[in-house]
Amino acid sequence: MPSCEGMLGFGDRVKTVKERRALYIGRFQPYHKGHHAVIREIASEVDEIIICIGSAQHSHEIENPFTAGERYLMISKSLRAEGINNFYIVPILDVNWNAVWVSHVESLIPPVQVVYTNNPLTKRLFKERGYEVRTPMLFNRKSFSGSEVRRRMLCGENWEELVPPAVVEVIREISGVERLRELAKSDKEG
Repeated sequence: MPSCEGMLGFGDRVKTVKERRALYIGRFQPYHKGHHAVIREIASEVDEIIICIGSAQHSHEIENPFTAGERYLMISKSLRAEGINNFYIVPILDVNWNAVWVSHVESLIPPVQVVYTNNPLTKRLFKERGYEVRTPMLFNRKSFSGSEVRRRMLCGENWEELVPPAVVEVIREISGVERLRELAKSDKEG
């Protein structure tokens, strides 16, 4: 009896190609040049990168001013502007239960072979599940952090130099600086 491959006409041409797919998780509040450098490096090392927007349910807070959709735009526009197209973006809601968190993430993404993270808890949880975990190089962490970008926005300092141009466009389009400043006011201010 002929093989299925022979019947379908594939014969010797069938090859098993194993793609190397990586995972990178962040809050991206906002997406900045540090994130961009890390993702650019990872994207050059793997076939595909899955970028998870963590704490996707949080927005309109001092620590988390931007929605998952706004963060999605920041990331996708920044990467596409540099010709990086081998990525998928998946928003991830918090489950607040570390023992099941990796399973939660796995249920929302395609299979991955390697996880990139600097977060000790994320590193531990994925290693316990048998994943290869790599620590990406940090790029000028003092300046390139979401906290520093938000601080500069609040203080009227130059935050634009810390983020890719596409992020500046998105934040201006949504009046993100004004939003953050309004969130920073107390209910006792006028």
